[in-house]
Amino acid sequence: MWSGIAQVLPDPDQWLVADDPLPSVMLLGTFHFGYYNLDAHKVAEQDQVDILSPERQEEMTQLLDHLLRFKPNKVAIEAGRNTGYLMQRYREYQKGYYVLGRDEREQIAFRVLGGMNLDTLYGVDDAPLVRSWYDGADSLCLRPVLDTLYADWDFSSPDDPLSARYQTFYEAKDRMSQELPLLTYLLYLNSPKVLRRGFGSYLTGDFTLDETRGADALSLHWYNRNLRIFRHIQAITTSPQDRILVIYGAGHVQILDHLFSCTPAYRHVPLAEPGQGLD
Repeated sequence: MWSGIAQVLPDPDQWLVADDPLPSVMLLGTFHFGYYNLDAHKVAEQDQVDILSPERQEEMTQLLDHLLRFKPNKVAIEAGRNTGYLMQRYREYQKGYYVLGRDEREQIAFRVLGGMNLDTLYGVDDAPLVRSWYDGADSLCLRPVLDTLYADWDFSSPDDPLSARYQTFYEAKDRMSQELPLLTYLLYLNSPKVLRRGFGSYLTGDFTLDETRGADALSLHWYNRNLRIFRHIQAITTSPQDRILVIYGAGHVQILDHLFSCTPAYRHVPLAEPGQGLD
């Protein structure tokens, strides 16, 4: 019944989306090519993609061709706002003095910069609010509270059945990353249901600690960090003609995708449709 009613009721965008051009954003959620294994899920060595192999470098060209169809004029990456060290590497790479490492910021972002003749990488990463509190002026008072809040909280709970199913899903994705072409795998990783279900992993396991302790810990740490990242992307948006490519770990994109889908201030271009909005 409701679906029929929704077809005749007004679309909220008639009030919320301006007639003027909107800045566009496209999100590329990726695995970390360097396999730093700093996340809760660790990728076994035999399941790691050798991004420097000739086959994967050929696939990287296909990925780059796909991304350049978006025609970005700004590239935002998972790095602090001082990206001078990366830009120094980029300039050396342009001159032929530097060979690209495995990191996706070099493998993808450097090539996008060159392909679009851009001269800036925008670092939009941030620490969560809880870290500011833990190391801030009032830390003497706050640390005991935070230590209690985050006691035995680590994004995982191996005894939880749903967490165990997520572990099986992660291992399947690791195998897929080995078996599928790079672009195909990243399109899968950024597909709407995979993003939604991916964020669902944060809503199980230690999320259920005590009455609301797990929920409070997640909101102060992971969700807050991504809200700050979203805010930094807002801050680098300076024109309705901006076309911002955001390259980030897929776990972040699970939240960023939701945020950009909600705001009427941007045109949210799906990774699968990079040319959207150019006609």
